[in-house]
Amino acid sequence: MDHDHAHDDHSQHGGHTHRHAPRQFGRAFAVATVLNVLLVIVQVVYGLAANSMALVADAGHNFGDVLGLIIAWVAHAAARRPATERYTYGFRSASILAALLNGILLLLATGAIAWEAIGRLGAPSEVAGLTVVIVAAIGIAVNGASALLLMAGSKSDLNVRGAFLHLIGDAAVSFGVVAAGAAIMLTGWYWLDPVASLVVSALIVWSTWTLLREAIILSLAAVPPKIDPRAVRRYLEGLDGVSAIHDLHIWPMSTTETALTVHLEMPGGHPGDTLLMQAAHDLAHRFAIGHVTIQIEASTSTVCPLASDESM
Repeated sequence: MDHDHAHDDHSQHGGHTHRHAPRQFGRAFAVATVLNVLLVIVQVVYGLAANSMALVADAGHNFGDVLGLIIAWVAHAAARRPATERYTYGFRSASILAALLNGILLLLATGAIAWEAIGRLGAPSEVAGLTVVIVAAIGIAVNGASALLLMAGSKSDLNVRGAFLHLIGDAAVSFGVVAAGAAIMLTGWYWLDPVASLVVSALIVWSTWTLLREAIILSLAAVPPKIDPRAVRRYLEGLDGVSAIHDLHIWPMSTTETALTVHLEMPGGHPGDTLLMQAAHDLAHRFAIGHVTIQIEASTSTVCPLASDESM
């Protein structure tokens, strides 16, 4: 019974190579965090001065955004740390935990905004519409610029996507606040302020659900949604000399990396390193699985204790 390990550092979707989140995202997280801290201070000061629940709520949401950015930033840095004797895979999975925590924080912050807005509906207060519009417009600019810094990484890294969605959500909140402020200036309907908060909160919850669901899937070490395990199985069963496979496991090591282990039954004997290297290459470029461990079982008289695994 032979054990072989092969891995490819690159993975690929649709012909485009995806690598680990590039180093410049550390700087992007730093810039976005500083911008949002300054925005929170401005929104709290002017929100209280204008008596706008929507603006104060937007500040609270942006504060949650700051926490989310810091969490994603720390996870991004931790994922780059080398493996240790205790943490043999390093700290890659920190990015999964960060994405999960970011989704939860976003829902909690949105719930707090909605709760306060509901309370305001019964007794709407006078709101300084012009101040609301100006400060909320600044919020759109800051969150939009911060989102642009992370947009490239949001397509391939769930952790970066979590921070990106935080920023997009904040920009949407600010847009709703601008619309509410303008409408209040034209109509004098102060109840539009909490109504705008409720509408935007509903939109944020709807857009966050996909992020949270995928983060939960990854945190449970399930097969990443973009990988078809049946297609992986068919590929491995079709390798030259393979009579059967068992103990196939596919799981996320981080929000950008996927690992695989499998036992290949090959009665004809060990195929040599060439086939193993080719299999690792194919799994990386066809299925985005970059960390592959393959065990070869050549003896027909030895029964592997894991061969009874029927789930995979």
